[in-house]
Parts: sequence; structure tokens; C-alpha cells
Amino acid sequence: MVSGDKEISDQEWERFLRDAGADTQGAPKEPSARARMVGRRLREEPGGPEGWRTHRPPPRRRGVKAWYAVGMAAAAALLVVALASDQVAGWFGSGGGEKPPLAAESERPTGAPRLEAARLPTVEHPFKGSPAARWGDGTAGIHLPPARATGWMSKSQVARALARSRDFLAASSLDEDVLRGQRPTEAIALINPRQQDVQDYLAAAFRTPSRKNDPLLLFSRFPKDEVRPVGDVVKTRGRITFREGKRGAVEVVSDVTYVYPVVRAAGGSDEVARTIVRREVVMSWDDPARVITRPGTLSLVSYKADFTNGGCDNDTGYFTPTFGSQRVGTGSGDGPEVDPYDRSTSMDDRMREAAGVGCGTATRS
Repeated sequence: MVSGDKEISDQEWERFLRDAGADTQGAPKEPSARARMVGRRLREEPGGPEGWRTHRPPPRRRGVKAWYAVGMAAAAALLVVALASDQVAGWFGSGGGEKPPLAAESERPTGAPRLEAARLPTVEHPFKGSPAARWGDGTAGIHLPPARATGWMSKSQVARALARSRDFLAASSLDEDVLRGQRPTEAIALINPRQQDVQDYLAAAFRTPSRKNDPLLLFSRFPKDEVRPVGDVVKTRGRITFREGKRGAVEVVSDVTYVYPVVRAAGGSDEVARTIVRREVVMSWDDPARVITRPGTLSLVSYKADFTNGGCDNDTGYFTPTFGSQRVGTGSGDGPEVDPYDRSTSMDDRMREAAGVGCGTATRS
């Protein structure tokens, strides 16, 4: 986990929020969020990449409170599961490449990473043959911008909100226990408990996961009885930005790609597979004078996810990657090709490309 801004202690932070809330005339309202999730999944095909198919369930019905209206369309998930037969690969561990790591991504790139030589990953070098070999390890690959006074927050408070937002990403997508299938307790504790629609989603997602209520939209989890991590590193590349949101809130936008290498849980297995997840999460740090919130927690505005090699028609609540030796079947994808390492296209554009299509093909893994 990434530590927060050290300028303000937790006690000072909570006292500030309580004082701000006490000065409010009239009762602040509870926040609400709307989440529309589009599942993008894959089917297997012989001797080549798996395909993905898009599922668009109906939006969840939400009540909008008088004082808080989420300013974005609801979240969606693009679940893409695919990999080329000669590029089967990876999750945790060191890259094993000779080239120096890339500088942090401070803005959207203009194109996809260049193609690497086709090399199979190994347990010693699980990112071999992948652009992720030059990415950052864990939170080191997530760029934080300089803080400035925004909305209801001072510069130091914004710095703390940025750090706590990155803490949420670490607790939801990088925590070793969560990756091994445990409940993301620390991440959930950072979510405003008064945001009822999100709390309803979380309860359903872990009780009875489904396409509508899929925990993989926000959290990375693997079934420990089926796969295990390779090493202790998740490669990441992405950035965090911020802006003033509704009613003076500070909205923090994260757009990060995570690369997870795994092997089968069975002893002696050394075939590496990679699951690649790109998530965009918009978090709102609300003014307690206007929105009912617990001090030190964030409200979710939207969340989107694009999964590669996470499981075809997978409603288990866990990523279920396919290994090269498992790939069978016939046919080819009928949707567009997708490069899971390409961060030059926004997730909204990726969603529009995937809308209404059947199975597609990931160009590399």
C-alpha cells in the first residue's frame, strides 16, 4: 500500500471534516452513483487467440439524491479474454529484460507500445516478450500529478486525497491477499458507507457474483485452488488526474493497466499465463458540508474495466486465465482486434468499438 500525505495526520484530517460538516446549514445529503456494466468476454479458438464477446445488461436502477448527482454516465466493464497461441504469458514477477524501465506515464500516449520479439515467458522472467517488462512495479507505475488547491480542498488536502486514491487502487488491484481470492476489506473500507447503491453492488458482488454485479469491475481476484502468482510483482502503467467535480468535490480519475502473471496451482507447473486488466475508476472526495460521507472515504462516480485472458463467460467473481495448452475449439473472432497494451485509446472509445460485436481477438498478451 502507498502511504498517504504526511503533512496532515488522520486525526487532523477527521477533525477538519467534522468541523466543516458542523458549519453546514441544513442536512447534507447522501451521495449516489449509477453503474452500468458491460461484460466483454472471450471464447476459445484453436491454435490462435481467444475471442471476446460483449454483453450489455440493463442498467441498474438508482435513485438520485437531492444534493448529490453523479455527473458521469454509469460504469461499464469491457471484459476481453484472449491470447495468441505463441505468446502465452503473464502476472507477478520481474521482467528479466535488459532495457531500462520507462518513465512514468504523465499523459495519454500517442500509440501502442512497439512489438516485442516473440518470446515465451518463464517463471524466472514472467514478463518476457511483453511491453510490461519495462513498466513499473506495483504503485511505482502509477503516476501522481502535483497537487494544487481545488474545490473545497487546500493543496495539502488534495495531495492527501491523491495518495489515498492510489491506496484504494493498491488495496483493490495489487494486494496479495485479494489477488489470492480474499475479500478486499481494506479497499471497501475506503468507500463511503453512505453511498447506498455502491454498497448494494458490493454486497451482491461477493454474495452472488454475476454479469450485473461483478466484483472484477473493481477488484482483481484469482481462485487460489486453480492458479498461483509468479513472484511478487504486478506490472503497472497508468496515471491519476484530478479536477473539481459536483458541489466543489475533488474528483480523482485513475486509468491504469495491470499485468498479472500466474501458473497453475498444481505442483510442478511452470507454464506462465498473463492476465491483463485496464481499469478506469473515478473517485469523488466530497465536501462534508454538502454530502454525507465518512471522513477519509471516497465516493465512486464510475468504474470501467477491460480484461484480457480473464475467463470466457466468467461469472465466478475470479479471473480464470487460459493457458496455451488448454486452447481448443474452432472458429475465429468476428469482432475487432484488440491490443491490451495500447493505452492511446480512451476506454470510452474502446467501449464504443466493442458495442454490439461478437468475439474479437487480442493481438498479444
